[in-house]
Amino acid sequence: MKDIQMVDLRSQYERMKSEIDESVKRVLESTAFIKGPDVEAFENELGSYMGVRNVIACGNGTDALQVAMMALELKPGDEVITTNFTFIATVEVVALLGLTPVLADPCLKCFNLTPAEIEKAITPQTRAIVPVHLFGQCCNMEAIMAIAQRHNLYVIEDTAQATGADFIFSDGRRAKAGTIGTIGCTSFFPSKNLGCFGDGGALYTNDDELAARVRSIINHGMRVRYYHDHVGVNSRLDTIQAAILRVKLRHLDSFNRARRKAAESYNRAFQGIDGLVLPESSGWSTHIFHQYTLRVTNGKRDALQTALRSSGIPSMIYYPVPLSRQKAYESFNFRHGSFPVTEQLSREVLSLPMHTEITDEQMNFITENVTNFFRNQE
Repeated sequence: MKDIQMVDLRSQYERMKSEIDESVKRVLESTAFIKGPDVEAFENELGSYMGVRNVIACGNGTDALQVAMMALELKPGDEVITTNFTFIATVEVVALLGLTPVLADPCLKCFNLTPAEIEKAITPQTRAIVPVHLFGQCCNMEAIMAIAQRHNLYVIEDTAQATGADFIFSDGRRAKAGTIGTIGCTSFFPSKNLGCFGDGGALYTNDDELAARVRSIINHGMRVRYYHDHVGVNSRLDTIQAAILRVKLRHLDSFNRARRKAAESYNRAFQGIDGLVLPESSGWSTHIFHQYTLRVTNGKRDALQTALRSSGIPSMIYYPVPLSRQKAYESFNFRHGSFPVTEQLSREVLSLPMHTEITDEQMNFITENVTNFFRNQE
C-alpha cells in the first residue's frame, strides 16, 4: 500500500500529467508569464462554471479577501462579523485594514456561522458579514442575505474551502458557493478542491462596477497604465498557474464526486461509534468535503491522533486555537468564555485524509485503525 497522505497531490498530478505539462509548456514557449491569455481564458471558464458575471483572478485567497474589503470602501473602525472558527486569514485582513473584527460562534454540528449568532453580533457600526463556507459546505446564505438586506450590510463570502458546492434555496434554485453575496473570495492553494501549483485566488461578483474597481485595485490601482485611480496592491495570478487551473477546472466535478465517495465510506465505517460525531450535511448545501472532519467527544481526540500517527496515518486539527485566543489579536479584547461552541470544537475536531486519489485499500486501513482504537477503549 502506498503511504497515506492528507492530500495526495503527486498522484493527482500523475493522473493529469500530459494535460498539465502541455499547458505549462505552452506558457513557457509564449513567455507571457504575467497577464497572459490563459488568465483571461481561466476567468471566463470559471465564470461560466460558477454562473457569475465577473471572475477576477488574483495572487492568493488572503489578497482576495483584502481586496474585496478595499473595493467595498470599508473604513477603519467599521465592524466586520465573521466566525471564530476558521483560518486566520479571514480576520487577518480585517485587522490589516484597521477594521474591527466581531467574532461569532459557529454551529456545533455543521461548523458554519449561523444566522442567529450574526443577528446577535450586529451593532450600528457593522458594515459587513463574512460567512466562511467551512470544510466544503455553504452557510445558510438565504437567511444571511435576508439579514444583510434588513441591516444594509455587505456580504463577503469566503469560499476557499467550498469551490463547486451548491447552495440550495428554499424554492429549489441553486447557486454556487461564492456567487450569492455582494462579492465572493476564494483560494487556489494547492490542497484546495480546485488548486494550482503555487499561490492563487479569485473574486466573484455580478456587480460590474465593483468588478472594475477590483480589477484596478489588484493592479496597483490602475485602469489605464500609469494612471492610478485607487490605492492598490500587486496581486495577479500568473499565467502558468492560470494554465494549470484551466486543466484542473475541467476535472473539478469529478474531484468533488471522489471526495463525496470517500466521505460516504468514512460515514458507513464510523456509524454508531460511541465517542465519534460524524460531519453533518445541512439541508441547504451540497458538501464537497474539502476536509472530512469528525468530532471526538470522549476526550480522546489527541490519543486517537497519536495512535493514527503510529500507524502511518496522518490527521490534522483544524483549528486548535480559536481566533479569539490568538496572541496577535489580543488588542481586540475578545471576551474569553464568550465562545463555548468554538472552544468545544477546538478540543474535539480531527480531520482525516481526504483527497481525490485515496484508494479503497487506504480507506479500509484508516477506518480499521479508527474503529479499533474505539473498540480498545471499551
